[in-house]
Amino acid sequence: MTAVPTFLNRVSELAWAIAETLVPRLIIAVIILVAGALVAQWAARAVGAAMSDTGRIDETARPALASAARYSVLIVTFVVALSQIGVQTASLLAALGAAGLAIGLALQGTLANIAAGIMLLWLRPFRVGDYIEIVSGTPFAGTVKEIGLFACLLETYDGLFVFAPNSSIWTFPLRNHSRNTGRLVSFNVGFAPSVDMDRAKAILLKAIGEHPGVRTGPPPEVFIDNVNAGAPLATCRLWAAHEGIGTVQRTMLDAARRALEAADLPPTQLIRTVPADTDPSRLL
Repeated sequence: MTAVPTFLNRVSELAWAIAETLVPRLIIAVIILVAGALVAQWAARAVGAAMSDTGRIDETARPALASAARYSVLIVTFVVALSQIGVQTASLLAALGAAGLAIGLALQGTLANIAAGIMLLWLRPFRVGDYIEIVSGTPFAGTVKEIGLFACLLETYDGLFVFAPNSSIWTFPLRNHSRNTGRLVSFNVGFAPSVDMDRAKAILLKAIGEHPGVRTGPPPEVFIDNVNAGAPLATCRLWAAHEGIGTVQRTMLDAARRALEAADLPPTQLIRTVPADTDPSRLL
């Protein structure tokens, strides 16, 4: 009969000894985790602020570098917390490596996004603030707001946000509407057979040159591109800054029409040829 109480006493003493040793370590481990999470957030903000202050780090890479700093602090914090409660981190890391291999095989799509994000940050086909168009099975376009390791955040012309996985951007052809300093705009103007083309070209050049958003270099040009049954077809070519390309596309033809009609040289047709109507930048 005395064996049972003795056994219970020993169990209680052992449990108390374990609790007396383990509980303080658990409390310290929790404190380390909480402190590490706070330090990780502070490190991400500090890295982002430092990169912003120096101005030497491209804005495209700042979010990814800040996230890398945050995750690095979290990983170190997790390892320190485990070692505090007596876990052998060496064997744990080996087990995590094996588990990571299995998880990586199961999450090939996610790893593909990470690999694509690294390539986008390395090659920089676009930067934050650029207007890009992804020519995929379902084309989409927008202004780049953020480039992350997993996905990019775009804002469309009508204010919608597109969360695009990096692999869907890296896999398909990409058009960057903002990389060059200028964009070509071209349109055709048809005239009646009896029109004075020298006067018509001078009026068109004047209307183009006075239009806001048109660049002086390369200079605008107007030339006769075709003559059909005596009716000349003039081609007008001009370069506009990419920030105002949409406004130029929408208003240039009307400005040319008004100038020709005011000079009693009404056009028979006005057709914009470049950029095409499918160009999404016309909506900017």
